[in-house]
Amino acid sequence: MSGYRKLGRTSSQRKALLRNQVTALLNNGKIVTTEARAKEVRKIAEGLIAMAVKEKDNYEEVTVKAKVARKDKDGNRVKEVVDGKKVTVFDEVDKTIKKDKPSRLHARRKMLAVLYPVKVVPSEAAGKKKATKDVDLTQKLFDEIAPKYEGRNGGYTRIIKIGQRKGDAAMEVVLELV
Repeated sequence: MSGYRKLGRTSSQRKALLRNQVTALLNNGKIVTTEARAKEVRKIAEGLIAMAVKEKDNYEEVTVKAKVARKDKDGNRVKEVVDGKKVTVFDEVDKTIKKDKPSRLHARRKMLAVLYPVKVVPSEAAGKKKATKDVDLTQKLFDEIAPKYEGRNGGYTRIIKIGQRKGDAAMEVVLELV
C-alpha cells in the first residue's frame, strides 16, 4: 500500500494538480474539490502552515540605504541634464527591511518549491495586463496565516462534505482554512 493517493494520474500530473490546489487554498482560503484530492491537499497545506508558524518571528530588522527617484508634485520622476543627457535624480533614504535568519530562509525556499506564483488583477483594472500584481504567498503565510494559528497544534484545515457531483457521482467537499 502506498503512502499517498495516486488520483488516477501520472506523477508529474499529480504533482502539478496538488501544487495548484494548495496554491489556490492558501490564496483564497477555501476550494471545492473531490474528497480524495482534498485529503491529499490537506497534508501538504498543513505542513506548509506548520512551517510558517514555527518560523514566523525568525528574522531580524536591518536598516539599509536605498536610492529612490525624486518625484515632482504630479508623481513624475525629476530629470536633470548632465553632459547633454537627461538623467533621473535619486535621493538616498534609510529603509528598514526584514532579513530572514537561515532557518526561515530555508522554510521560505521549501514553500516556494510547492507554491506556484500568483498574479491578481484588481477589479477596477480588469483586462489590463500592466495592472496585474504579484502576490507573495510565502510572505502571506508568514504575516497573515501563521499569526492566526499561533496557539494551535495542527488542524489548520477543515473538510465539509457538500454532496455528490452530478456527472460521475464523486463526493465533493469544501476544503477551507479554519
